[in-house]
Amino acid sequence: MPNLLSPLQVGPLQLPNRLVMAPLTRARAGASHIPNALIAEYYAQRASAALIITEATMVAADGCAFVGESGLFDDACVDGWRLVTDAVHNKGGRIVVQLWHPGRTAHSSLNAGAQPVSSTDRPIQGSTIRTPDGQKPYESPRRLTREELPGIVDLFAKAASRAQAAGFDGVQVHGAHGYLLDQFLRDGTNDRTDDYGGSLVNRARLLLETVDAVSEIIGADRVSVRLSPLVGYNDVTDSAPEALVEYLAREFDSRHIAFLEVRHADHRLPSEQRLAKIARQHFHGPLMLNGGFSKEQADASIENSTADLISIGRAYVANPDLVARFASNAPLNEMDPNTLYSPGAAGYTDYPSL
Repeated sequence: MPNLLSPLQVGPLQLPNRLVMAPLTRARAGASHIPNALIAEYYAQRASAALIITEATMVAADGCAFVGESGLFDDACVDGWRLVTDAVHNKGGRIVVQLWHPGRTAHSSLNAGAQPVSSTDRPIQGSTIRTPDGQKPYESPRRLTREELPGIVDLFAKAASRAQAAGFDGVQVHGAHGYLLDQFLRDGTNDRTDDYGGSLVNRARLLLETVDAVSEIIGADRVSVRLSPLVGYNDVTDSAPEALVEYLAREFDSRHIAFLEVRHADHRLPSEQRLAKIARQHFHGPLMLNGGFSKEQADASIENSTADLISIGRAYVANPDLVARFASNAPLNEMDPNTLYSPGAAGYTDYPSL
């Protein structure tokens, strides 16, 4: 019977265990958005993970929503990421890049005055964004025209090509957490009346076109997708999350993508467990779950076939050798939340290994 430390074949990748490092925005790239030696060190420290999924990475130079996140929109970014992939591969690890467009979660002050874009013209309510001038309300986005949408797909396709050039082992398309593709996907933010709005088939169109374009570049067996139908980040909701998961699980299954990740608010909630079961029923490739798993809960999910892979975030921030700690039941370092997005090595590469 498999457990969290059992090997698994995922597409062309032989994973030595099933404990995946979740994508974690850490904002260490600076204003240039070019990955650097510090970022390379951080990921290399965590190369024992089954697979590393990078921080959400910009596909567009004017698609910035954090101060200092990494990009993959030009050749300089490719060179920076090559430092990272080489460092991880030299430690025997595997790493895929999460490609992302923030949509209406961006801010003009982070993007040389460019207005955010979205499926809608409604701004995010109930929260603020950190800018160089402090916390500010989210701005009203510009509704993308029908004619602009092939350009959004092309941004992801070009970023996938750059990911190949940078030496990544694959790509994850970020369709979660209320960012641009999710803004189209969920009916709480998609109020369009064209063929990218209304029905679930229409709302999923941009995500599926993106997955198809990226797959054409690097092969479907190196492409994954992250969904979060019940996660309310960035003021997004959906009226029929179970139908959404079923439809997309079927679509991704027919495309034979490498794996599907379902991000839960809390994997213990009955509503989230129903989504995981639906995904498992209709997607027959490797299924990854995320959402506050302990080691024991992760092991149980693998052993009872609820999931094939578990991605963990917070524990990987503070424990670069998380696999070894789980294997030996060693205590975990505590994460310092004050250094999650601060510049420099403190709270980034200075957490001790065993």
